Amino acid sequence: MRFAAYEHHHRQRVAVVEADGTLLPLPDVTSLTDLLTETGGLPGLLAAGREVLDAPPGPHVREVRLLAPLRPASVRDFVTFEEHVEGVRRSVEGTGGVPEQWYAAPTFYFANPHAVHGHRDGIPVPPGSAALDFELEVGAVIGREGRDLTPEEARDHIVGYTVFNDWSARDLQSAEMRVGLGPCKGKDTATTLGPYLVTADELEPYRDSEGFLRLALTAVINGQVVGEDLLSHMSWTFEEMTAYASRGTRVVPGDVLGSGTCGNGGCLAELWGLRGEQTPPPLKPGDTVALTVEGIGTLANTVVPGVEPVPLPTGRRRDRERPSTTRVGPSR
Repeated sequence: MRFAAYEHHHRQRVAVVEADGTLLPLPDVTSLTDLLTETGGLPGLLAAGREVLDAPPGPHVREVRLLAPLRPASVRDFVTFEEHVEGVRRSVEGTGGVPEQWYAAPTFYFANPHAVHGHRDGIPVPPGSAALDFELEVGAVIGREGRDLTPEEARDHIVGYTVFNDWSARDLQSAEMRVGLGPCKGKDTATTLGPYLVTADELEPYRDSEGFLRLALTAVINGQVVGEDLLSHMSWTFEEMTAYASRGTRVVPGDVLGSGTCGNGGCLAELWGLRGEQTPPPLKPGDTVALTVEGIGTLANTVVPGVEPVPLPTGRRRDRERPSTTRVGPSR
């Protein structure tokens, strides 16, 4: 089953999406995140969807503005494609190879849940950046709360999947990662999710013998294919990623876990690292990026101009000795 969030006649709704694109609105539901919390997982979500299958149809997807399928409770973006790590390290960090520590656990960082965009939304150039990039990923959506899960338990906590574009300002990212804390403003302006949430049961036929989803991934810029890969080239399954995310904490309904960017042209930075030059060039206003994931759909966005950065001073340097006491009080 497929679910969409959309805006029509200034109202936000959630609907089941039929095969021909007709929307079947769920009565009084305006947030898929809230619905996941109320239904408690995949069986409850499917039951809510079945209730509207015989209801009068709503508008077609062509007649509405599709929103991101859900407003995430949190966004963990993993790095699970070995080929991507190698190419981007060469481009962004100026080093080669894959760190041995990368193989120890499925590393992730927290992305900004307040900067989520939907299908066909304009994506602004991040302030101060001249090296905007896309990243082709798949996002797993959590439907049930869990803690310290095993991978086997985690499967029942994944309610569905969506296409995930982790927009990245590579010049900002390269500069800030020299501090040693990982990406921050280089990833802060936009993440796109959509066009739909596809429930996990629909993708089970694509699962291989090792537990990976064998889905074809394609990245297109302005009609030109720049990347193709398989989701099954991940080094960890989504169940293993979910188990790791839940270690010592909770995953909750509405959490999104990004697969990390695929290889073989899943982003421009990987190609820049392999080729030693920015070919294709960084994204600019007017460029349209379309990311297609087999079994889920196509997520397309056009880059639009951003704003100029608000100027800030550089950090203050200490040019005096520390006082001999740690006591803090009023100066005299």
